[in-house]
Amino acid sequence: MFGWQADALSVIIQLRRRPVLRPWQTLSASLSRKATAMIAFDKSSDAAGRPADRNLLGEPLIPCSTEPLTGFFRDGSCRTCAEDTGSHTVCAVMTEAFLDFTVKAGNDLVTPRPEYSFPGLLPGDRWCLCAARWLEALQAGCGPPVVLEATSEKALEIVPFELLKQHAVATE
Repeated sequence: MFGWQADALSVIIQLRRRPVLRPWQTLSASLSRKATAMIAFDKSSDAAGRPADRNLLGEPLIPCSTEPLTGFFRDGSCRTCAEDTGSHTVCAVMTEAFLDFTVKAGNDLVTPRPEYSFPGLLPGDRWCLCAARWLEALQAGCGPPVVLEATSEKALEIVPFELLKQHAVATE
């Protein structure tokens, strides 16, 4: 294991030990306990009756990309489940620096793979990244910009909100 990998692993382990603070919880001082609980335990559903996935802002998760089609479920959203061991929850805008980094790290997102209906990514494409890979890239100085509205709140189990917010881009 390289030194930077050990450092990244150490940060991830430390972050997992910290309680997850959702963005709306920082407003709890100005909200009553009842109002905070209503936000935190909102069980609204999507059209299929599943609980609605939330983004980093506590709102319904918007799609990250359908062209190219991304997400663990290949439905365009950075949703996750127990089987998603990589936690593909960060919607990022690809940059040349990040794509070079991820190829060198052993995850080639550039080369088209027609057998998997994967066109290969280009700078400017949006893609659901593993939260730990995004954090690793950030520590290497090439973390790509993040779309907060399309990034799952589950990313907060690995990456602090403030880091994601610092690298946010506006949605179109």
